[in-house]
Amino acid sequence: MGLFSKLGGKDYPALSSDSAAAEQLANMQAGLKDLIEEIPDKLEVIPGNDSAYVFIGKPPKKFGVAWVDDEGHVGKLHTLVAEQGVQPAVVQGISEELRVAYEKNQAAERFKTDIEGKEVVVTPCAELRNDVAEIIGKVLN
Repeated sequence: MGLFSKLGGKDYPALSSDSAAAEQLANMQAGLKDLIEEIPDKLEVIPGNDSAYVFIGKPPKKFGVAWVDDEGHVGKLHTLVAEQGVQPAVVQGISEELRVAYEKNQAAERFKTDIEGKEVVVTPCAELRNDVAEIIGKVLN
């Protein structure tokens, strides 16, 4: 396939191994490995310095969200209902906010990379990362 690969019907260039996003992903390797082993769906990672957010499935239509910190801990939006007693209606509202944030940043530059033998999309977009962090933070705090 040359320099490009098709992920989710779109072509993305390869993530440079010397980019800030590649370094951030390397810091999240343990948690990302666990997530990749558990979830067979398409993954789109939004990396940051101390955590990464992961859209699972086919955003912005049908998706889930997980997050990984630099200590390897993984959290998932759908498990908040059981773990923290978050009401399903609240989770649905958060999902809608995440959809809006994703759609607002659909033009952001995206890349592909291989993590633990799985090709994933990487979106090193600070605005999307900040939006997702704020939305998830409302539930976690």
